Amino acid sequence: MSYFLPKLTCKKDIDEVIKCVAEKVVVLRFGRDEDSVCLQLDEILSKTSHDLSNMASIYIVDVNKAPIYTRYFDISYIPSTVFFFNGQHMKVDYGSPDHTKFVGSFKTKQDFMDLIEVIYRGAMRGKMIVQSPIDPRNIPKYDLLYHGI
Repeated sequence: MSYFLPKLTCKKDIDEVIKCVAEKVVVLRFGRDEDSVCLQLDEILSKTSHDLSNMASIYIVDVNKAPIYTRYFDISYIPSTVFFFNGQHMKVDYGSPDHTKFVGSFKTKQDFMDLIEVIYRGAMRGKMIVQSPIDPRNIPKYDLLYHGI
């Protein structure tokens, strides 16, 4: 659990942040406070939040307190990180089938900072999807699960 990053505890708070933060990337980390991988990611997020304050606003969302968004973004693995810019969901091509979120923890602070910079610069040019600058070896691999197909 990060004491340095703001927590969003309900749908109304999340909606407000997505709609009202202008000209910055909104980073929403979905996970649980007691999960070890979430704690690892929170450490990276909190250490970079000051350096990225001109480009990004970072928030923590507990998956149990925001079930609507957990279902909407199909958060089946935690931590999952979702990005927005001026109310628009930003997608990133990580070389995986899912461009809507980053699943797992970033390997280094620099990976996260590079990703935010690419998202910010792409969004400022009007792009809704950007290419990930992260080395593919540093991106966690997982399989998408489709139920009921």
